[in-house]
Amino acid sequence: METFGEYIRKLRIDAGLPIRKIAAQLDIDSSLLGRIERNERQANKDVIAGIAKIFKQDEQDLFKRFLSDQIAYKILDEDADIEVLKVAEQKVEYLKSKIK
Repeated sequence: METFGEYIRKLRIDAGLPIRKIAAQLDIDSSLLGRIERNERQANKDVIAGIAKIFKQDEQDLFKRFLSDQIAYKILDEDADIEVLKVAEQKVEYLKSKIK
């Protein structure tokens, strides 16, 4: 198990690429990419899409990794328990039914 940032760093290191080259391809500052890799900043959808393209990863898989981090950090910040996820799952199903 690893965070989104740790996963991105692993992809970059495994590819043998320096942070500045990936940041340049993403059109962001290398310090921003470093903060994303250290989980100090959140990536946006454009950065996630760019990372998927650069490393030939499934964009939806990367987005799931990113979103799961956000949910996990929110639960930790609120000192909530796993029951929150069960209720949230039910609410997602309810909201989906309202949209249809």
